[in-house]
Amino acid sequence: MCGIAGYFAFRDSAVPPSIDALTAIRDRMRLRGPDGAGLWTSDDRRVGFAHRRLSIIDLSDAGAQPMLSGDGRHAIVFNGEIYNYAALQAELEEQGVRFRGHSDTEVLLALYARDGDAMLDRLRGMFAIAIWDSERQRLLLARDPYGIKPLYVSVADGVLRFASQVKALLADPAVSRDIDPAGLAGFHLFGSVPEPFTLYRAISAVPAGHRMVVDTRGVGAAEPFASVAGCIAAAARQPLDRDAIHAALRDSVRHHLVADVEVGVFLSGGVDSGAVLGLMHDCGQMPQAATLRFEEFEGQHSDETALAAASAATYGARHHVRTVTADEFRADLPAIFDAMDQPSVDGINSWFVSKAIREAGLKVALSGLGGDELLAGYSTFQTVPATHRRFGALSRLPFAGGAARALLRTLAPGLLRRNPKAAGLFDLPASWAGTYLLRRAVLLPFELDGVMDPALAAEGLARLDPLGLIDRALSPDAGHDVGRVAALESAMYMRNQLLRDADWAGMAHSLEIRVPLVDYTLLGAVAPMMHALRPGVGKAVLATAPATPLPDAVLNRPKTGFSVPVMSWARGRARHVVDRSDSRYWSARVLAPLLGDGNLPHAA
Repeated sequence: MCGIAGYFAFRDSAVPPSIDALTAIRDRMRLRGPDGAGLWTSDDRRVGFAHRRLSIIDLSDAGAQPMLSGDGRHAIVFNGEIYNYAALQAELEEQGVRFRGHSDTEVLLALYARDGDAMLDRLRGMFAIAIWDSERQRLLLARDPYGIKPLYVSVADGVLRFASQVKALLADPAVSRDIDPAGLAGFHLFGSVPEPFTLYRAISAVPAGHRMVVDTRGVGAAEPFASVAGCIAAAARQPLDRDAIHAALRDSVRHHLVADVEVGVFLSGGVDSGAVLGLMHDCGQMPQAATLRFEEFEGQHSDETALAAASAATYGARHHVRTVTADEFRADLPAIFDAMDQPSVDGINSWFVSKAIREAGLKVALSGLGGDELLAGYSTFQTVPATHRRFGALSRLPFAGGAARALLRTLAPGLLRRNPKAAGLFDLPASWAGTYLLRRAVLLPFELDGVMDPALAAEGLARLDPLGLIDRALSPDAGHDVGRVAALESAMYMRNQLLRDADWAGMAHSLEIRVPLVDYTLLGAVAPMMHALRPGVGKAVLATAPATPLPDAVLNRPKTGFSVPVMSWARGRARHVVDRSDSRYWSARVLAPLLGDGNLPHAA
């Protein structure tokens, strides 16, 4: 795990960035990799790679990056982990390849030398990869199927720059800071900036599951090699087989334990993290587990500590309960905003649990993130299909949405104040994309001119095309409701918010967060049975995956999500949990420190 950066001056007339500029980009990511720093440039200086290292696999210098192949033809920088690297190394060794060490980075170099871009289909893990092929004068950029690891690019004046963080690219003064209205609108709509957009026009994300090739002809279009929707759609339907899912879950956790350092676990009072802990125990681990406690939640349903302690006791974990106070939150807030690579209305929980596990001396922790998306745990698996069926026909009537909103403003303004989304019921459910937007949005498109300059909002919506963006996450169609919602939640909410928050919050504490329930091989095993998942069924399957099932109290706990009393701390109000109105409040205050007050385009 680390931070990567680099550039390629692909036009003959282009001026390569200075070493100082590349070093500044690299060292803006110092916390991503405090264990080492590397820099490499080609002989003609037209290509440069930089790396910050967090040593997890092969702690020796043989795992240092940037790494060159033995013949000097290929160079690589790589962020992430390849969990099946040992099997790939054994395969290559049988074919006569010799290795200097045992890092997954070196395996990637050898695999690329043999298979080229086709190697991406062989990788199991989370990754953002850059490989320079000097013979072909070609740069390959690629990102894992789920988009667990970030990769951003900026192209200007014949030079492509890339990095693991948006803020790192901004360390180079040649990268424009002009705000992208699409990114700003997307943040207000979703509570996070949906990829490939960022807050800046000059910077975009390499899409998840895509590769991008840059050569002397220019920057090629990003091409998909894997997709969540495609994996679900391609699966032939099979009856639900709990034993098969249990085996696949155990296999994923086993692969995610590959490390040369100790691996811990984030532990809430819920099923997902408890099951991950139980499966770690089945794999022979008795890990350290960290749970957050908040005085504001004491004696309430939101208190995670008692149920987390029950799971820890069941599986023999060394349990750390970390109390987070309002004073600590306020003291950490400047560091939180500095680490937050793109604005988010979430992520505070990830910050503090990462801080807790790092205080225990660990560099790696497993998270239960992704269980809801994989096993139909969210209420959206019921509400999105139901809303689409009930309101879809009505909302397809011409002008129904605008007319209904006008009537509601006149006849029922109190209803709109209490539930602004009611005004979207008469047009958005016409499509699956619109129904999902209605369910997941913080603000709806017709509300944006209340928090943005109207002209800027209109430009942002036109560039963003939120319904088209969501609709692309559904292609190819799964053919059943559970698969559609799973694809939407994975490609939208999880990718743009949960995974991104885990990345910046974990890396700010030099902690690698691994997500065994967000695994493309696991998805392939579950996808044929996904259609058979019903409310409660998927979580029951997960809870019984460990050899010793989770305690009944954990399984039967009503779903609450991982609440943090942010608004209580920010506003000084007692016993208050974030809700939709708080997200509006919080979003404006997120933007201000990230952009600076002078650059804040009409945020409420």
